[in-house]
This record gives sequence, C-alpha cells and structure tokens, in this order.
Amino acid sequence: MRRLLLAATLSLLTATSAMAQTVYLVRHAEKADQSADPALSAAGTERAGALAAALADAHPDLILVTPLQRTALTAAPTASHHGATPVVVPLDGGTQGHVATVVARVRAQPADAVVLIVGHSNTVPLIARALGYAEAADMPDCEYDRLTLLHLMGERAHGQVSRYGAASTC
Repeated sequence: MRRLLLAATLSLLTATSAMAQTVYLVRHAEKADQSADPALSAAGTERAGALAAALADAHPDLILVTPLQRTALTAAPTASHHGATPVVVPLDGGTQGHVATVVARVRAQPADAVVLIVGHSNTVPLIARALGYAEAADMPDCEYDRLTLLHLMGERAHGQVSRYGAASTC
C-alpha cells in the first residue's frame, strides 16, 4: 500500500512539474550611450548573442519586450533562432502598469508555456516578484548578466539566478 501511495505521489509531482510555466527574465544588454532610446553597444550586441546561445534549447512560446529598442535588440537573436516575433508591451501606466500588463500576459499563457521577458533594471526584479518570486533582488544599473529562471505553478514560483555572457562590471 505504501509503495502504491509513493508511486501515485511521484506521478502527481512529475505531472505537476511538467505543467509549470517557464519564465526567463533578463535586463536589456549594454547600451551604446545614455540617450533616451539608445541602440546596443558592441558589448551589448555580443551579450544579445550570448543570450540566444544560453536559450538555444528553451523554445520560447512568447517573447515580451518594451517599446525601447534596446530590449528588442537584446531579444532579436533569440527570437530569430526560434522563429519567434517579440511582442511589445507598452509602458502605459508607468512602471507598475507595465509590470501588471507583463504579469497578465504571462499568466494568460498555457500552463506549460515558455516565456522570455526582456526588461529594464527597474522592471525585471518587480516582474519576478509579481510572478511570485519574492527572493528577486534589486538590480543595480551596472548589472547586465543576470538571467532569472522561474518555474510558475499557479501563484507559486521557484526560481534560480544564473549569469550569461561576459561578467558585468559591478
């Protein structure tokens, strides 16, 4: 009887983990300058390629970016590799409105969806927290190499932070 119960529990856990949304969150890559809507610098272009390499096997169903070109340029190599078209989430309603819209878009995806979100230093941690990853640390303006991976199961989120590309100079 115990073996049967254990097998049923393991089966349920396996099925549940297979139904978790996978969300990758990154900040845009390095900017060419401090203008309002800069392109990527050479280091940023390199980092965008490193992101595509890091997510080569991820197969995102949805890629979310902001209207600012640095997020789209960061996502472009990954989108191209997977034949995906990034979706622009407006910055309407300020930071909180943007975060709420991104979270709603993610939550509207199927339970087994894979999502890539390319945001900004002030939005990536907020989005992670709003998705249920309370441990998400604030991001300094000099940090570009953080890759946050979340597995969402309902309102719960399990996450881990790794690094990709060249190390940030913070």
